[in-house]
Amino acid sequence: MSSLKSKGIPVTLLTGFLGSGKTTLLNHILKNKHGKRIAIIENEFGDVDIDSDLIIGKSDEVFEMKNGCICCSVRSDLIETLNRLLNRQDKFDYVVIEGTGLASPGPVAQAFLLEDEINQSLFLDGIITLIDSRNAWSHLKDAEVAWEQIAFSHVLLLNKSDLISTTELKTLENHVRGINPTAKLFDTINSQIDLNHLLDLGGFDLHNVNLSDNAFIEHNLQDDRHEHKNNITSVSIICSGTIDPEKFNNWLRMLLIMEGMDVYRAKGILNVKNSNQRYIFHSVYMLFEGRFEHPWDNIPKENKMVFIGRNLDKENLKKGVQSCVQS
Repeated sequence: MSSLKSKGIPVTLLTGFLGSGKTTLLNHILKNKHGKRIAIIENEFGDVDIDSDLIIGKSDEVFEMKNGCICCSVRSDLIETLNRLLNRQDKFDYVVIEGTGLASPGPVAQAFLLEDEINQSLFLDGIITLIDSRNAWSHLKDAEVAWEQIAFSHVLLLNKSDLISTTELKTLENHVRGINPTAKLFDTINSQIDLNHLLDLGGFDLHNVNLSDNAFIEHNLQDDRHEHKNNITSVSIICSGTIDPEKFNNWLRMLLIMEGMDVYRAKGILNVKNSNQRYIFHSVYMLFEGRFEHPWDNIPKENKMVFIGRNLDKENLKKGVQSCVQS
């Protein structure tokens, strides 16, 4: 089972269903004076409305902008495009990739975690998903990929939030939290947000595994008022006692081998026997990493974990975890 790596230039994957506002956000990044050197990989560059006077140079389909950004397009293969950009890595400090509106971010995340061609110089810093607040319910009803985009994310932007009522927005927030309780959630208008909320996330860095109480609030995804049912959800587990690390690793390994493609993401903090340090872990699909990090000090010792995926059996997950707890 491969481990998760973090080194090199940080890459942010921008995703969201069709019409969610990804292109508008890219335009903000390319036009605004934010003082950051960002390389943007756009799937269809012709769809981005960039003023011609902003372009100061053009070479090999790579456009340099006056504000320090550069922009290029995916013409064939993402890895080929990334390698082309790396020849100019002295010109940027971040990479933002726009995913297609109909694609799950999972396979792209795997590419960064598995491909030796790119993970030596780049690392996936986080996944951002924009949600069209006005049309979110119809997207969630008709397209499973809209659920997957939410499930994989570290930051969720409820865009066009001004087009629905406060009550409707709160209902949508609760529903989204039921799919992914660990992501940071922002309400946005016209994709306007401080870039500091989107960069340097450390989404795949074990140093940043933090499970707040919000991640363990029970959500009812089968909301009869909207009749939107889907088999993608989250399961949060809290239990006391100490965990046998060998038993837990064996159980989690078997879970990911048997059901890894359905367990999109998992993360947790464990109270391991014979240790005063917290054991933290996270996984993406079948990729898993865990280690001891920071003493418990005055923090109550308990085991907290969240699983996000398809067809998750909450009772079986609870039983599996409980089988690793020392009596």
